[in-house]
Formats: sequence, structure tokens, C-alpha cells
Amino acid sequence: MFGLLGSGNLGNDGSLEALLGYLRAARPDAVVDALCGGPEAVSARFGIPATRLHWYRGEYRTASRAGAVVGKGIGKLVDAVRTAAWVRRHDVVIVPGMGVLEATLPLRPWGFPYALFLLCASGRLTRTPVALVGVGAARIGSRPVRTLVRWSARLAAHRSYRDDLSREAMRAMGVDTSRDAVHPDLAFALPAPPAGPPSDVVCVGVMAFHGGNDDRARAEEIHRRYLDGTVRFVRALVAEGRPVRLLTGDGVDAAVVETILGAVDSPLVSAAETASLADLMKETAAAGAVVATRYHNLICALRAGTPTLALTYAAKSGALMDRMGLAAYCHPADEVDAERLLARFRELEKNAPDLRRVLAERNLAAARELDAHFTALTMALFPAEVS
Repeated sequence: MFGLLGSGNLGNDGSLEALLGYLRAARPDAVVDALCGGPEAVSARFGIPATRLHWYRGEYRTASRAGAVVGKGIGKLVDAVRTAAWVRRHDVVIVPGMGVLEATLPLRPWGFPYALFLLCASGRLTRTPVALVGVGAARIGSRPVRTLVRWSARLAAHRSYRDDLSREAMRAMGVDTSRDAVHPDLAFALPAPPAGPPSDVVCVGVMAFHGGNDDRARAEEIHRRYLDGTVRFVRALVAEGRPVRLLTGDGVDAAVVETILGAVDSPLVSAAETASLADLMKETAAAGAVVATRYHNLICALRAGTPTLALTYAAKSGALMDRMGLAAYCHPADEVDAERLLARFRELEKNAPDLRRVLAERNLAAARELDAHFTALTMALFPAEVS
């Protein structure tokens, strides 16, 4: 397994959990380990050996001093050797889900795009199949990032995507996608909690949102607008006597939670402590409705069957809502207007009984599609054992 796993992003770890569940059912004899961002966390939670993704420990800190710049530069050379040596020890390397072929959030070419390119190039050189399973992709403006992502995809032995937009994005970037499959996000393979009793609680999933990779020049403006609109929305709910439960999906979101708690200052607002997608699903299953920004906050709410309104920051969010029959309930994250958001939220609650029925049907369909894909994946990755 390869990726930014164990680094605090619950969605990434949820994708790993889903793939491990598949592997343990399809290949219980498989010996599994990981090259990842947070090896200690992955080993502790999933019980598999794990190796640090980067040789240089300060890889994701800003290099403001000469020593740090040199360290990063040396690290890039060392990582090329480390990655190739790690890949050649394996029969198959799987990248489990995640948005590894997109740049919908700020991203530098020499960070994860370079690491993914090293992985896929090493796989081709050592004849070890690298499988990108259920990944997200999007058209990329930055030429260096786009080049690394395109070549990573071309060098991979197997590709599948979590939505049609991702496959189309890779086709538009020059990758032959004619044999690439599309299926629901891997998180839909995780078990959903039972639905809770009727509730007035509203879960609001927040995010340290600063726009996308092409929005760096106005990142702070976008963040202030997002935060101000979200605070106003939460205040409006509290004024109606509604309990609000704040959710996150990554450790970096904690500061947003603290800001909202301080700004609203009401006992009706509380913050959930979540360490996994299962925790997020339990929170959303116990709510009457959800408003969420992070992609995997949306997935958890939809998987739990709870009527959900999406604050969308990328096309993937809209595609997910459309797949689940809730395309009408989207609002742009970079232009959060509290009054418009509240009006759309009231419409969501008005139609909640019908939306719950739609979500139940779409969840069953998603589970069937993933079962079929896992069967095809077994045929692709382990043909000798299947035959």
C-alpha cells in the first residue's frame, strides 16, 4: 500500500481500510505493508508494517533556511533509490483511492506528485504492477504537476476511478483511459451504522479551506469568506434552537472548529472527536441533516443515509452528490452566503423523507458496483491464483 496514509486525513485512511478489507477477504494469505506518510499511525491502527514515505523528515515543512533546502534536495535523490528498492520487494503495489491525480487543493510538484511518479516509474522498471484503485483525478493547471501526474498514470499497470469526471480528466491530459473502470468511492465498501431516531441535530463538517491550487494569490480572502459564511450559518441554526455538531476530516481543520466555537459561543454548538470514517458515519447517522465541505465528510453522511447539503470546492463533490441523487443540494464553498445556504438547507429538511429513500437505494447500488469491481480487481492483480 502506498500514499499519504496515517497523516491525519480520515478519508485517505478510510480508503486504506476498505482495500485492506477487500484483500483480507480475497487474499487472506497476502503479506501487506505500506510506504506512507505516517507509518507509526498506520502500523498502530491497521497492524501492518509501514515505512516512512520520505527520507527527509521535514518534507512538508516550508524550507526557509539553506539547510532545509539542501535537505529537501538530497531527500529527492535518496527517495528515488528508496522507492525503487521498496517497490521491487513486492508482487503488487496498490494506491488505495485518494485524490492522487488531482490538484484541487494547494500542491507543489516536488511533493506528492513527485513521490507518485517515483512509485509508478519504479514499478515499470522493476516489473512490479502498480495499481491506482478508485483514485480521484482532475484537470490540472500547473504544467509541472500535470506532467508528473500524467506520466504517473501512464506508467501504472492498472487504473480505476471514483467518478466519470476523473476518467475524463485523465483522458483530457493525454492518458489512454479506454480500459479504465469507474466505480463508487472505496469508502462505500465500509459498513454503515444503523440509522438513529429522528433528531434535531445538524452536523456541520468544516474544513481549513483556502481555495484550490490555482487560487494561491487570494487564498486568505477565500478562507475568510468561507469562515464568515459558515459562522453566520451556524449562528442562524443556534438562533432557532438547533444543536450543531462540528465535524472535521483532517487535523488541519481543528483551527476552524475553534474559531467557530469562539465566534458563536453557545452551548448548543459542540465539536465531535473523530478518528476514523466509522466515527464520522456514527455522527452523521445520529443527525437529522448534514452540511459538509470535505469530500469524505460528504461520503460518510451519504453512506449513513442522512440528507446532506454539500459546500462544494471541486467538481468531485458535485459528481458525488449527483451519483447519490442530491445534485440540487450544493453550494459553492468559495462563496458561502449564509442566507442562501439557510434557504437551501430548509428545502433539504423539507424533502428529507424522500431523500432518505433515495439514499437507501443509491447505497445499495454503490455496494453492488464495488463488489463487481473488487471481483474484477482480483482478476487483474492475481490472475494466476484466480485461474
